[in-house]
Amino acid sequence: MSGSVENVDITNKQLLAYHYEMLRLRIVDETIADRYSEQEMRCPIHLSVGQEAVAVGACQALNGGDKIYSNHRSHYHYLAKGGDLTAMICEMYGKAAGCIGGRGGSMHLMDVSKGMMLSVPIVASSMPLAVGSALADRRTGNDNVTLGFFGDGAIEEGVFHESANFAVLHNLPVVFMCENNLFSVYTPISKRQPDRPLTDLARAHGMPTATGDGNDVATVYNMTVEAVARARRGEGPTFLLFDTYRWLEHCGPGFDNDIGYREESEFLSWREKCPIEKTRAMLTRSGDLQPDQEKTRIEQFQTEVDAAIEFAKSAPETNPSDATKHIYA
Repeated sequence: MSGSVENVDITNKQLLAYHYEMLRLRIVDETIADRYSEQEMRCPIHLSVGQEAVAVGACQALNGGDKIYSNHRSHYHYLAKGGDLTAMICEMYGKAAGCIGGRGGSMHLMDVSKGMMLSVPIVASSMPLAVGSALADRRTGNDNVTLGFFGDGAIEEGVFHESANFAVLHNLPVVFMCENNLFSVYTPISKRQPDRPLTDLARAHGMPTATGDGNDVATVYNMTVEAVARARRGEGPTFLLFDTYRWLEHCGPGFDNDIGYREESEFLSWREKCPIEKTRAMLTRSGDLQPDQEKTRIEQFQTEVDAAIEFAKSAPETNPSDATKHIYA
């Protein structure tokens, strides 16, 4: 692989579907940001506004039996894999109807029936779990593929090297999905990494790699399709690097360009690369996206998330007596 990707033809109908899914994800996170100040979601939130293309493009490349493991910035991965929006919102409100019963909140989304095996906020923890999942699939003889999502800061953890080494050594059907949004909390990558491609780290372990525009959903889809097909053929793991950018603060609902770790000009330059605006422009030029139709879909998505929030607010609280269930003693 190593940088070159054979394009898969994506029809305008597919691209329109991906556009609407990205739009839905953004409306969900923006609505969460708007409602967070009500102080009823009593969990930290890490929003992904600006990073929609990676989640949608990657998950569209998967089959029903394929699995994903996520990190603290998990909303988009969960929903793009077919997760239940109402269950996700209930989880954030700590309600019994949440996807794990209100126990985990925003950073611990899980729905095994959809292949969203779990999300964990411990940096880099999605990697060994994804590798273990792939090992289990290999031993049971199925053709499932596992994706592990993580940020650029995660490759600075030792477990990245352990996971990469093990996955290559055992030729496992796993894809390492690195969303490079340039920051580890408030520290830019230029202050954490030497000036060399991040893919060199994976390549040092003998793993094929590719780098792409993380704000282009078709590019993400193409790269993931090839990596997944390679894994399914028994040819082992791949490391995919997607350059993207988070618009909001690291943790929380607001903008934080005023605190000095990034310049407003940098944010504005990335905002011009908006993945939704990119597909909107392409589909408008081709005549496949009509403003009135998009407006209707936006209203539908907003109604959907508003209804999920109202349901969550009135849903039964998690029973404290259930706290000891589903844990290892």
